[in-house]
Amino acid sequence: MARLYISLGSNVDRQHYLNTGLTALELLLGELTLSSLFASESVGFDGAEFYNMVIGATTELNIEQVTKALRDIEFTNGRPIDAKKYSPRTLDLDLLLFDDLVLNTPAQIPRAEITENAFVLWPLAEVAPQLKHPILLQSYQQLWQAYDKNQQALTKVKFSWQSQLEKPATKKIEL
Repeated sequence: MARLYISLGSNVDRQHYLNTGLTALELLLGELTLSSLFASESVGFDGAEFYNMVIGATTELNIEQVTKALRDIEFTNGRPIDAKKYSPRTLDLDLLLFDDLVLNTPAQIPRAEITENAFVLWPLAEVAPQLKHPILLQSYQQLWQAYDKNQQALTKVKFSWQSQLEKPATKKIEL
C-alpha cells in the first residue's frame, strides 16, 4: 500500500466541484484524510479566488494508474484537455507525494508547488505534519513554520462534505 497526497483546487463553481472531486477520489481511493479548506487569490493569472485543500489516502494502485485516474476525474469534471497552465479550473488535482518517491515521470514527485505555494504547504502540513519531504528531509510542519507567510494570503473556509463510504454510514467531515 502506498500513501499519497493530492492537492485539490477549484475556482469555477467551487463548492460543486470540490464535492464531486472528493466523491470521485473517495470512490477511487477509499477513506480520505482532508485538510482544512483554504481560499486564496489566483496565482499566475488574474482570475476568481480559488478554494484549495490537500487529501491524504492509501492505495494499491501504482503511480501511473493514479496519475491517469486523476486526469480522468479532472476531464469528467469539465477540465478542457488543452487547458493552459495558468487559467481557471473547475477541478485541479495534483499528485504531490507518492510514498517517498522522487521522480519526474509520469509526474513530478514531490511537486515543486509544495514549497512554493502556501495553499499547498499549509494544508499538507495539516494532514502530514511529521512526514518529511523526501529531498529536503524536513517535516512539512517545519517547512510551513519557515515559510514566508506574507507571500500569499490564505483564509480558512468553513466546509462540510458527506462521505459516501458505508463505514461509518453518515460520516460527515466538517472543517
